[in-house]
This record gives sequence, C-alpha cells and structure tokens, in this order.
Amino acid sequence: MSDKATPANPSFEQTISELEAIVNEMEQGDLPLHEALQKFERGIELSRLSQKALVEAEQKVRILTEQNGDSQLQDFAADNED
Repeated sequence: MSDKATPANPSFEQTISELEAIVNEMEQGDLPLHEALQKFERGIELSRLSQKALVEAEQKVRILTEQNGDSQLQDFAADNED
C-alpha cells in the first residue's frame, strides 16, 4: 500500500473530508434526486475506502506489536467514559 494520495486513491483524511461534505450536502435536502443518488453512491464508495484503510492500519499495528513481542492488543478504553 502506498502512502501517497492520488485522485484515484485519496488519503484517509481526504476520504473522510469528502464524505463529511457529501453528508452535509445531502442533509440540506436541496439536491435533485439524480444528484442525491450520485452523492449517495460516492458516499458508499468513500465509506468502503475508509473502512479498507482502517483495516490495513489495524493489520499494520498488529504486525508491529507482534514484532515487538507484544502480541496481545487490548481494546481501547477512554478515560472519561460517561
């Protein structure tokens, strides 16, 4: 996996940013149906790309922790849970 972002392969941050923009546009409710459907399709594509990036990052973390002899990952627990 390359760390360089391209238009065909945006970075995780670019993907999330574009997805947020699409959500904001769609929440306005002013889009014609065909444009809303196109935005929805793009949103699904971006969601899949971001999920893939997260899975790859998790795999990389697992590999690195196993290489350091700490093969057990623990669930993250926020300090300020309500």
